[in-house]
Amino acid sequence: MPNAIESLKAHAAEIGHLRNAMAVLDWDVQVNMPPGGAQARADQLGCLARLSHTQFTSDKTRALLEAAEEEAKGFSLDSDEARLAGNVRHDFDKAIKLPAELAGEISSHATVTEGVWKRARADNDFTAFAPSLKKSFDLTRQVAECLGYEDDLYDPLLDNFEPGMKTAAVEKIFSELKPHLIELTRAISAKDANKDRSLPAGPFPAAVQNEVTLRIVQAIGYDVSRGRQDQAAHPFCTSFSRDDVRITTRFDEKSLEMALYASLHEAGHALYEQGIPAEYDNSPLGGAASMGFHESQSRMWENMVGRSLPFISFVLPKLKKAFPVLSGYSANRFHRAVNRVEPSFIRVEADEVTYNLHIMLRFEMERELLSGRLAVTDAPEAWNARMKEYLGVTPPDHSSGILQDVHWAGVLIGYFPTYALGNLLSAQLWSTVRKSVPDVEKLFECGEFEPLLDWLRENVHHQARRLKPGELIKRAMGEDLSPKYYVDYLKTKYGELYDLKP
Repeated sequence: MPNAIESLKAHAAEIGHLRNAMAVLDWDVQVNMPPGGAQARADQLGCLARLSHTQFTSDKTRALLEAAEEEAKGFSLDSDEARLAGNVRHDFDKAIKLPAELAGEISSHATVTEGVWKRARADNDFTAFAPSLKKSFDLTRQVAECLGYEDDLYDPLLDNFEPGMKTAAVEKIFSELKPHLIELTRAISAKDANKDRSLPAGPFPAAVQNEVTLRIVQAIGYDVSRGRQDQAAHPFCTSFSRDDVRITTRFDEKSLEMALYASLHEAGHALYEQGIPAEYDNSPLGGAASMGFHESQSRMWENMVGRSLPFISFVLPKLKKAFPVLSGYSANRFHRAVNRVEPSFIRVEADEVTYNLHIMLRFEMERELLSGRLAVTDAPEAWNARMKEYLGVTPPDHSSGILQDVHWAGVLIGYFPTYALGNLLSAQLWSTVRKSVPDVEKLFECGEFEPLLDWLRENVHHQARRLKPGELIKRAMGEDLSPKYYVDYLKTKYGELYDLKP
């Protein structure tokens, strides 16, 4: 790249180092930090947030960007040079609308509030969390007002995670999807066929689960020389560079599914980050196209791969060796157990059919809390009412209800819809993969995951953030995002599993 673009890239890399340092500190908050360190860590992260924001929104960035944009006119619109300048322009124009003090306050608040959330969840005490939750939405409302919007207060928040996506588009997708999900859930519930679809209640020693799940994610391609697995209250993946991508999971010695599928899910995120081209690492072209694309990778490896019969045939002998309590389980029986459909309280443990109903609940509540139509004090009641309406169950306590997710504590408001978008993308990508690699599922039984990973590397991971999400969808699959593929996938898979009539 010529001089002006190279200068902008170098400047952006310095800011990237600050942000990656913040990510390391945040990883430590959730994995290692003692509870007493929360306020000091909040001060540290707040300081770094203000510094990185001030540096990015500086006159120096503006001058470098304008020079790079001028230079980029000599390149094609699809060149790395033009794409890099375009990404910085998009991010810069948003960032200059946000005061550095507000960015620092949000970072500090999130760090402290995650500790408040952990204690409140452990104590089943929503009242203790309510003031922090109110502040999370107050701060987010300020962000939305600073960024500005034409149609919906939620739009600029959604754009932070899914560039170009509008609230109205999400509403349309959800309105198309919801009837199918409710109808399929009710049809399966009417079959009353879950009595033989369970796994034993342990014992599954946590230390053994850690060893086994780590071996399994290595088998699908997770490079532990550039990553590691730890335990956290809410599983997550974080990346400090393509060569340091870490995942977390959580263990329940009475349930193997929790850790197994949490590890596969987070490894799906990690494979994406480890697949970013080296030349894009820590640059405006690095990272994922969107959180929806990120979730498409985690959900594909968790569900399309991890819950498939060929994958289970491959992994079950390893699980039996580690956990003798599974000795009486055939691959078919295990497959039926991990694909049972049963409305439940916890989103991260929800089956594929009901999962998106959990997301719709959160999307609706975020918008109501943000606009003030719903008061924080009334939120638990609203949560439980929607759970009853959509899933037919009512959480017995706040810990398995409104306190279950960390996102609102972390001021990640606008994030939840990307989980559902990721599900839709995963099915659409999966349909394309099966046409491109016809024997892809059969290969899983032999422990061969490289053909799938190679296809994802070429068509998704290597594109990194070069393309806008809509562009990447069309380039990878030749058409726009459509709920049809996910609906067809669910009806076909669960129609066979539950012997439903077409």
